[in-house]
Amino acid sequence: MPTTSGWNPKANLNCASMALTLEEYAEHLEKRPDLAWPAPPEVQPPKAKPCLVSLPEIRVVTWSVYGTLLAISGGELYLQHPQKFVMELALDKTLQEFKMWKAMTRKPGHPAAQLHLMYNNALSDLQLVAGNERHPDVDVAKVWESIVKKLLTNEYVFDTGFYGSLDDYARKIAYFFHASLQGTACYEGAAETLQDLQRILGRRGGCMGLLADGQCFTPVQLHRALLRQGLKTNWETLIPSPLRVLSYEVRAKKPSERLFREMLRRLKERGYEPREVLHVGSHLLHDVAPARKLGMRTALFAGDKASLHANGEQLRQPQSRPDVLLTELPQVLEVFA
Repeated sequence: MPTTSGWNPKANLNCASMALTLEEYAEHLEKRPDLAWPAPPEVQPPKAKPCLVSLPEIRVVTWSVYGTLLAISGGELYLQHPQKFVMELALDKTLQEFKMWKAMTRKPGHPAAQLHLMYNNALSDLQLVAGNERHPDVDVAKVWESIVKKLLTNEYVFDTGFYGSLDDYARKIAYFFHASLQGTACYEGAAETLQDLQRILGRRGGCMGLLADGQCFTPVQLHRALLRQGLKTNWETLIPSPLRVLSYEVRAKKPSERLFREMLRRLKERGYEPREVLHVGSHLLHDVAPARKLGMRTALFAGDKASLHANGEQLRQPQSRPDVLLTELPQVLEVFA
């Protein structure tokens, strides 16, 4: 049995090979009957008609995640939930799961409110280091790492044999917290669509990628949701790790061109040109406009009122008009007919 100990770099090196990966940890949580998670949102389709055209030159499809492949409460991933009681409910669940309250300074009020303050301060500190980026993003695991480091000065301990290093532990806390904050589920037909698309692109010598606002746990959230929909294809083969370009890594959120340029750079190394790439997202100004500007083809997913950001005027503007409009994910296959 692994022993519980405080953070120790040398101990982490010895335990790293034994600790659960983030994917294994997520699977472990799903099997625990004592945990209850927020229900995924009920999808409400907007009034929209599909506009489908054939794009024979496409060899790569890049996907936004939240609001396009993965339905999420509120339509987008929150680092700060707009409803304070929802935020503190998730924080309370987190501090109990990871037994943080014993190492927290005793102050008046609920411990979750104190953890909320620690979270806000750590998040603000990271957001200050934005450089010249107009649309900065942070690695939320670093927020939790900062919090845990403070707790460690007050005799806090965690199981390195189970959780791994401090970095690994912070990522697992981030996964748990966000799973407690917002419910998620794949949109109807997501798993089957991706599997069919993989076969089509494979015949063209192509591939798929994630080009999305997201965090270290985003691919795991998506993969677990696809498995619940019956995904049978190997995840690493379906969407390879090098083609998962997420805002937390690039430190820039959409509509920042930095995110799109990084994906195009990686695709260029594999021999793909921007005109051969179809980007699918649910936000005209954050997905369609920057992708079009850089020479990519675009598809707007208009299947969920909560995540769709578009209006008639924007749809008529050349710089933000998508090549394709989807109201259901399987319709993307018709682009390759």
